[in-house]
Amino acid sequence: MAAALRYRLSCLTVSIFLLLLNPLLLSCGHVDPGLIEIDQGDSPFFVDDASPDSLINAIDQHLIYLSTTGKAHSFDKQFGLAQDEFYRSLSTFRELLVANPDPIRLNQLIRTHFQLYQATGRDSDQEMLVTGYYEPIFEGSLKTNKDYRYPLYSHPPSLITSHKGEKKTGRLDDSGRLVPFWTRREIETANLLEGHEMAWLKDRFDAYLLQIQGSGRIMLPDGTTRAVHYAASNGLTYQSLGKLFVDEQIMTREEVSIDAIRTYFGSHPEQMERMLHHNPRYIFFKWGDDRGPRGSLGQVLTADRSIAVDHTIFPSGAIGYLVSRRPIFNDNGTINHWKTFGRFVLPQDSGAAIKGPGRVDLFMGNDYYAEQAAGSMKEKGSLFFLLPRTEDERLN
Repeated sequence: MAAALRYRLSCLTVSIFLLLLNPLLLSCGHVDPGLIEIDQGDSPFFVDDASPDSLINAIDQHLIYLSTTGKAHSFDKQFGLAQDEFYRSLSTFRELLVANPDPIRLNQLIRTHFQLYQATGRDSDQEMLVTGYYEPIFEGSLKTNKDYRYPLYSHPPSLITSHKGEKKTGRLDDSGRLVPFWTRREIETANLLEGHEMAWLKDRFDAYLLQIQGSGRIMLPDGTTRAVHYAASNGLTYQSLGKLFVDEQIMTREEVSIDAIRTYFGSHPEQMERMLHHNPRYIFFKWGDDRGPRGSLGQVLTADRSIAVDHTIFPSGAIGYLVSRRPIFNDNGTINHWKTFGRFVLPQDSGAAIKGPGRVDLFMGNDYYAEQAAGSMKEKGSLFFLLPRTEDERLN
């Protein structure tokens, strides 16, 4: 079991790797926000390669989100679309799917009911960087001992978020002023959150990676697992560990990976604390349920359907269509070839590394293929969004 688990962790997602290397990647492309409206003749032929049931499930989760949130998003304001319009359009799309039309008819109906927009991407070709992530498993315990020493903390009462004007996160000092919350270094060296531990992990670097991932499962000593989900952060700015390795000329950008960093810390354990503390951002957790991880919109993620995007740019209420490639593996775990895919997706998550119009992260689930594929995904792709047409537009 331990060997299998170690293999799982050695294949940890490229999305984590990209987050570790985030500033280096973001510097490769522009960050001008936006979508461009495209003519019907330039739109793709919509063919979906994933499970129809998974799409219905993801849509149902999104309809719950749209029916319960009262927040207006910047994109909605930009295009003059209210959330009830997104709800109706997504319900219409669901009805089209349930009717099970042939592919040609489905494409005709989509073009009748929706206007298509494409993400501007990282360059003039509207290309996206498409990565994958999955729900990892880490060894841990509900009790600390000599083997389990690295805590995960629940949301501490001292962590406060103020919504007066600009959103600010911090803690109150002795005079009652809101000041920045403690850094990773302060939390880990001064034992400031004693009593708020949820669980303890066996490996320090795993505890760090779980914070980068934001959710996962803990395998307890008795073989059972429990889910942990993101609850809050200390509000401090993320600093890239991968960039630190490059800046200190320990590795080149091409050499940086999760496995390479883990190997380095294995050979230089005296460097781990200093380098992990370079990132002041700290994540707090809550216990999850067996339904799976939840995205930043609060809904359960659906494998192959949920994507993480920059919600300040892209419409949280609209359905998307993602075109890219995914790996096909040999029995020994090596990549045999890459297969082009196209599928409808829902923007149900976000991430610290998923910024700008050129990034999209596909949730791939928690099975063996998911961990393999997510560890390999760093592909070019295209992302489209279907926005509702007005009644006049549909009639014309």
